Amino acid sequence: MLSLLLSTIRLIVFVIFISILSLSFYIASLFWNEKTTNRNALIMRDFIIKTINKILGIHAIVYGDIPTTQGLIVANHRSYFDPILIVSHLNAFPVGKKEVASWPLIGYLCKISGVIFVERECQDSRQKTCDTIKKVINDGYSVINFPEGTTDILPTTVKFNYGSFRTATQINAAIIPVAIDYKVKSDAFVGNDSFIPHFMKCFGKPTTEIKITYFPPILSDDADYLLKTSQEIIDTELIRFRKDWDNENSN
Repeated sequence: MLSLLLSTIRLIVFVIFISILSLSFYIASLFWNEKTTNRNALIMRDFIIKTINKILGIHAIVYGDIPTTQGLIVANHRSYFDPILIVSHLNAFPVGKKEVASWPLIGYLCKISGVIFVERECQDSRQKTCDTIKKVINDGYSVINFPEGTTDILPTTVKFNYGSFRTATQINAAIIPVAIDYKVKSDAFVGNDSFIPHFMKCFGKPTTEIKITYFPPILSDDADYLLKTSQEIIDTELIRFRKDWDNENSN
């Protein structure tokens, strides 16, 4: 009962908070030029994410150094919250599936804050996304991509898609591996989950503990090496995360 009450309160506060800021931003943007709108969107994004982390009781344990080198951040994928957590640490632009653009409130915020949408089944969309990634990195920003192409709850990653690593070699960009996992396995957004039921289940706890590790950039002109090395690094760290949590529970 307490869990349901807490998650309901958080959902209501979340919706009201996002609605007010989104509407205010939309009205204000009618009087701004494109450059001002883009700059202010990033400022608002940072403010929203920091506030949401507090509202939802996010407890993030960070390992490694936050990357200062621009590049292509590749991470394993557990939940829609993964890119939110990464963006709370650094200024980067996530790649997301096109369906998210149609989500109420969330979709609008994603659009104005630089999310790069891709329709994975469409060759033209994938090529356009690659071109956008190249431009963003060449402009001095990082891009977040999830090469698994989907969320999963397995102990380690599923097969990585090749495209991200090929793009990195084409523009001579660094690959920055990131491992991320949630202490409670059911916090993963997988299968037939829909947003609100998952939100209620995930954020009914006082805190949601997440571990994240940023690894040093990897630079190579060999896409196969980048893929294999990144996946091995991330898999090893995911195993360490779970082992540490299991040891905590046994003590």
